[in-house]
Amino acid sequence: MADNLATGGLFSAVPEHLAMRLFARAVPVRLGAEGLLFSAGEPGHGCYRVEQGLLKVCMLSSAGAERILAILGPGGILGEMAVLDGRPRSASVTAIRESRLSFLSRAAFEAFADHHPELYKHLVSLLAGRLRDTDDIVAATAFLPLTGRVAHSLLELAAAFGESVGDGRIVIRYKIGQSDLAAMAGVARESVSRIVSEWSRRKLITRISGYYCLEDRAKLERELKL
Repeated sequence: MADNLATGGLFSAVPEHLAMRLFARAVPVRLGAEGLLFSAGEPGHGCYRVEQGLLKVCMLSSAGAERILAILGPGGILGEMAVLDGRPRSASVTAIRESRLSFLSRAAFEAFADHHPELYKHLVSLLAGRLRDTDDIVAATAFLPLTGRVAHSLLELAAAFGESVGDGRIVIRYKIGQSDLAAMAGVARESVSRIVSEWSRRKLITRISGYYCLEDRAKLERELKL
């Protein structure tokens, strides 16, 4: 669903001057940690831009299992498809930590687009990118072994929240537990625990003050090809 775990959305490549004017009259929204922004199936009346905080986009199976589709920080856009088709929300969004957002209604978007039709050109390009990203997610879930799925999730987190600390080591500056990592990878928590333990033994990853650190990114990337 998301182009990037930290930021992204259909408006991420819209020129800055258009994006600023588009959200100029957005309504501020505050959400406490673990607060629910919206649930799958609810009417979609508009979208949100994350100004501060961190939120996760999830889907639940009929059995209640959670799958994390994206983790979004400042600059990320949530629920943007609703401004285009007005259909119900396809996923649920919950705040990981206290967050501040800006809400843009579908009516406000349409009024702005009427005066700035060039906006649609950028959205078409981003929709094509979204389809490619979806293909990648489907391929990862369908063809990668369990180790590859977990590696894929860690590498995505590193791309979004990674900080180089020298010697090729990358610290993921977001504390994620094994349950959430399992929900991102679409595997059982027990499998994640086993895989993480093995990678720790092989010095592919370590934990630094609760943060995952990729000690050898190249070797972790090779897990995608096993």
